[in-house]
Amino acid sequence: MTTLVFATDDMREIVRQVGIDRLMDELIDGLTTTLRNFNADRIRIPVRDGFEYTDPVPGLIEWMPALETGHGTTIKIVGYHPRNPDVRRLPTILSTALTFDTSTGHLTSIIDGTFPTALRTGAASAVASRILTHPDASVLGLVGCGAQAMGQLHGLARVFTLEQVFVYDVDSDTSRSFAERARSLGMDGLAITVAPLETVVRSSHILCTATSVEVGAGPVIPDIRVHPSLHVNAIGSDFPGKRELPDALLRRSFICPDFKPQAVKEGECQFLEADQIGPDLTELVKHERRYTQYRDGLTVFDSTGWALEDHVAVAILTAHGRRLGVGSEVELESAPPDPKNPYGLFDESARVTAGRAFGIVR
Repeated sequence: MTTLVFATDDMREIVRQVGIDRLMDELIDGLTTTLRNFNADRIRIPVRDGFEYTDPVPGLIEWMPALETGHGTTIKIVGYHPRNPDVRRLPTILSTALTFDTSTGHLTSIIDGTFPTALRTGAASAVASRILTHPDASVLGLVGCGAQAMGQLHGLARVFTLEQVFVYDVDSDTSRSFAERARSLGMDGLAITVAPLETVVRSSHILCTATSVEVGAGPVIPDIRVHPSLHVNAIGSDFPGKRELPDALLRRSFICPDFKPQAVKEGECQFLEADQIGPDLTELVKHERRYTQYRDGLTVFDSTGWALEDHVAVAILTAHGRRLGVGSEVELESAPPDPKNPYGLFDESARVTAGRAFGIVR
């Protein structure tokens, strides 16, 4: 009974052989299909939970589980530490995903969750934007140019013909380095321009806010005149008291949360009344034609990060890993010959006795 462990080199090999664009396309399609066929009787996803702390540094550890009846369970463990990039040169978000066999409780795989998080967040924005955004949208604005901005650009570039990207970050070095980082996506011909915050907001057809705004410090976006059919993917509000968008913009917009029970606690939706919140992402995808009418007005996708997205992303990546033969089979769980004797794992005589009883040792 072994667990398939994917190390960093294994993840790198999966991306090399499959291709980063194909992975994003498969995730966009897979997430769309999963949402369209979503059945709450077969998929159980509670609101994520965890520990918040300030010692030794501000941060949190949280867990995001998803159970699909007949197809196992995925649990992502997430560490969120906004000082990581500056102090330790680590991503703000570090995470690991575990998958379990719900027939036995066996841990079937362990895989990095940091890269899949960026991938699936970009894919979720692409799924929502494709429905809520005018199909001729060609100007993307990014407010917050860290790790999540890469996934946003990637996902949206797969479903829209982008001609111009305006970027802004409170850290000017992060803004200036974004175009260089975006080269890893093969977008050398795309015009990426660092601009003032107001210019980014005013000029965009699609706007993605992916900041690490602190609790109580928002909103990040000023209440100024915007494109009449602007669509916003609000990514950075993922904790009670955090916000990126001003009240006036929210109240003028058609709002779609990814996972409503979570968004009303952590997302932009926490600042709205129940009757101001539109359909969640599942409803949006299931009844796409009903909601494309909102493309000509202001729309917001309130993306707090949903465990279902992780479940789909991890399934796609681990399936490719198994197909390609990468990863290491490791015996992590104690499984003694006699399941009623946990000490038998270390007792040779007990192992032989149990083996004879089960017809393993003669």
